[in-house]
Amino acid sequence: MKLYDTPLAPNPRRVRWFMAEKAITDIEIVNVDLMKGEHKTPDYLAKAGLANVPALELDDGTVITESVAICRYLESTWAEPNLFGRDAKETAVIEMWARRAELLVSLPMMLTVRHTLPALAALERQVPEIAQSNRESGLRGLKVLNRRLAESPWIAGERITIADIVAFCGVDFARLIKFEPPAELEHVARWVGEMRARPAAAAGQPAQAGA
Repeated sequence: MKLYDTPLAPNPRRVRWFMAEKAITDIEIVNVDLMKGEHKTPDYLAKAGLANVPALELDDGTVITESVAICRYLESTWAEPNLFGRDAKETAVIEMWARRAELLVSLPMMLTVRHTLPALAALERQVPEIAQSNRESGLRGLKVLNRRLAESPWIAGERITIADIVAFCGVDFARLIKFEPPAELEHVARWVGEMRARPAAAAGQPAQAGA
């Protein structure tokens, strides 16, 4: 198998983090340089269907895009440690929190960075109003997570799951614009510290950069 990957971007990092948690090391990593437009070449588009990374190419030539879909495939092949749920109830709860993490926190923070960091202007037209609106949405989402983490050690329960990976990769991406969750969100701060302390956090940690 081959994973088409790019450094720093949060969605590919989700897959690398997931692989690190499961100690998956036998997938070939193929780097795709977004700044050079390698994700828009005819060869890549013919393979992936969209100018998106990550993409997982299976041995039979099937290509899976979308980070969570890739992680679901990996979960079905490398079952442990379980990150998607062991029974119907737990799977549904994890799915619920992963979806909330995506929509309330990760996506807004990613859009904030994309419309703020000058280096990313090469990839799309940046709109300051979009950055500001999504920053505010992301902060509201972090307050939701703070309430949840006051009652649970991890977002979806008693152990790390895909929900934590989805949320954290979006939050940590915002370090590129020197964003950190507000100190008063003490439970988020505790969770961020624990996520950054995990060995898997080294799977593509974004370097801090100024806006």
